[in-house]
Amino acid sequence: MIEGVVRKGEYEWELPVGFIPGMHVPGRFFLSDELTKTLEEGALQQLAHVATMPGIIHNSLAMPDIHWGYGFPIGGVAAFEYETGVISPGGVGFDINCGVRLLTTPLKPSDLAQKKEILDNLFDAVPVGVGARSSLRLSEKQLEKMMTDGARFAVAEGYGNSDDITHCEEQGRMKEADPAHVSRKARSRGVPQSGTLGAGNHFLEIQVVEEIYDEEAARTFGVEQGQVCMMVHCGSRGLGHQVCTDHLQVLEHAVSKYHIQLPDKQLACAPLTSPEGKAYFGGMAAAANYAWANRQIITHQIRSVLTRMSGIGYDDIRLVYDVAHNVAKIEEHEIDGKTRKVCVHRKGATRAFGPKCPDVPADYTHVGQPVIIPGSMGSSSYLLKGTDVAMNRTFGSTCHGAGRVLSRSQAKKKIQGKNIRETLGRAGIMVKAPHDGAIAEEAPDAYKSSSEVVSVVHNLGLSRLVARLEPLGVIKG
Repeated sequence: MIEGVVRKGEYEWELPVGFIPGMHVPGRFFLSDELTKTLEEGALQQLAHVATMPGIIHNSLAMPDIHWGYGFPIGGVAAFEYETGVISPGGVGFDINCGVRLLTTPLKPSDLAQKKEILDNLFDAVPVGVGARSSLRLSEKQLEKMMTDGARFAVAEGYGNSDDITHCEEQGRMKEADPAHVSRKARSRGVPQSGTLGAGNHFLEIQVVEEIYDEEAARTFGVEQGQVCMMVHCGSRGLGHQVCTDHLQVLEHAVSKYHIQLPDKQLACAPLTSPEGKAYFGGMAAAANYAWANRQIITHQIRSVLTRMSGIGYDDIRLVYDVAHNVAKIEEHEIDGKTRKVCVHRKGATRAFGPKCPDVPADYTHVGQPVIIPGSMGSSSYLLKGTDVAMNRTFGSTCHGAGRVLSRSQAKKKIQGKNIRETLGRAGIMVKAPHDGAIAEEAPDAYKSSSEVVSVVHNLGLSRLVARLEPLGVIKG
């Protein structure tokens, strides 16, 4: 382990105050011995940097999928005092409200005799790739509603049903959204991209539930062994990226205006209650709502294809849940025996609220919030549930995915997309992508083991395993 790191338990490690100058709180991260082999020193430096930021509470945290990111490490979680703390785009990322949703179907794998044709039709229905453009034509007024109402806008336009809203984190809408803080350039990028998957690690997968770990929770979430499911992973597209870029320029100036000392300019931030902090939060929330609506429109496209090709009903395809894993939110948490209003940054981390939390859907409240952890292409994805342990230790947060071990450029140098496609094909997994490079950069070897990552959070109790899903068909962005 890197010098200066203190082991605090089987899966728990600490960067003590003083690891770098200026830390207000310790850094704390969660890894198995196996995962320490892939730990980047730069990611730990970033974890320590976050601990120097004004108003941070208790710890700068990182989940077992920690890796180097912009400002905060990916897998990072930090809560800041509302009155004295800050908000930072580096704690959210450029793909605001990148997230995952899981849909169940009444189909079994034996019903997928037309799997290739279904995959081809999904590929045609959901545009993929950098700058992918939608066949939908949003008006300025519709875009405004999309940013204000999120998934509710999409459902009101006919792209879903009311149950979809119930089963989204925040019910698919951050009420603090303020489109006035979304620039003309960001809007121009958002208009043609509603209902598109994008590129990078975004995907749409046909999966099968391979194993159930928690019968009660699986039954509550409507998931059963042998069931065909659909998983969608994408975010706020070019609009969210532009919102982040625009506000970073403002917040870089705010750092000197408010005399904030930072070890890394990528942590540019402003007090939460300042005009600059409020403007970023309002714009970020608008981009988050765009992302929820985007995933909702993709859900409609999936339902349309499956309804047409497999003979099942539109409403037979049910949304289990939709989680955000790049977002900052104002929440109330019990801290040192008192309920306090805080801003929780989750940068590559998933909310994991436990049983009886008021923000968990009523039909799930006795087991906790569904937590969806996607694997890399060709590896397992997992459904977990939120816990009280997460509420007490990580501001209701857990991991978000496998976490990279190779950058995209490294992966493309080492791995041939054609070989990956053929290997997965022999395992019965069909892959469609805009080009082989998109497959290479997201190959399974470019990521940590999703199974090892979820075993850490399960053993720590930060979320608990419910089910394992395996891919049958993959569309890469």
